[in-house]
Amino acid sequence: MKIDIITVLPKLLDGPLNDSILLRAQKKGLVTINIHNLRDHSPFKHKSVDDYAFGGGAGMVMMIEPIYNCINELRKDTTYDEIIYMSPDGEMLDQKMANSLSLKGNIIILCGHYKGIDERIREHLITKEISIGNYVLSGGELPAAVLCDSIIRLLPGVLNDEMSALEDSFQDDLIAPPTYTRPAEFNGWKVPDILLSGDQKKIDAWKHEKAVERTVERRPDLLK
Repeated sequence: MKIDIITVLPKLLDGPLNDSILLRAQKKGLVTINIHNLRDHSPFKHKSVDDYAFGGGAGMVMMIEPIYNCINELRKDTTYDEIIYMSPDGEMLDQKMANSLSLKGNIIILCGHYKGIDERIREHLITKEISIGNYVLSGGELPAAVLCDSIIRLLPGVLNDEMSALEDSFQDDLIAPPTYTRPAEFNGWKVPDILLSGDQKKIDAWKHEKAVERTVERRPDLLK
């Protein structure tokens, strides 16, 4: 998989994308992440990428030319499955979407800033708009990092135990059941006996029961 991220703040992505699981995935050659500074594609003297909005209003808008130039340059060498814009009014990211995107080959992620981007980019170039929640952040960089993490961890070979991702919360529209590890008793607090029984069929049934109970209690909306 190849992911190209377009941003005006490339340094903001250095930490999230170059550590832990995402770094390991890149070192293994399972994913290539390229970060593109939008200012490098600005045709203007001072490399500006934003301007005042037609019709007035507070805040600046990301201009069409730098974004068009960058995407056009990237598409000269690569055919992209999706050109994604991170936006608070986009489709809400969930596990099913992450599963679907993990099957793609090449993706562009555009990080918004200021009051957003020129609408013509959304109308003519963007194929998918994604939000990570009903709130507004200073820019699309952190949402882009969240999206990358949710996708890349699903790629075969990224996690040491590939079954781990299949047992995550939301994979079956249920929250994951409670988990425990050694010691079996601490401070008088005991691990449920069923988990120490060695009877895998009963353990699996207990996990499913607890997942349903926890989902009903904490996220009943998932059961709809």
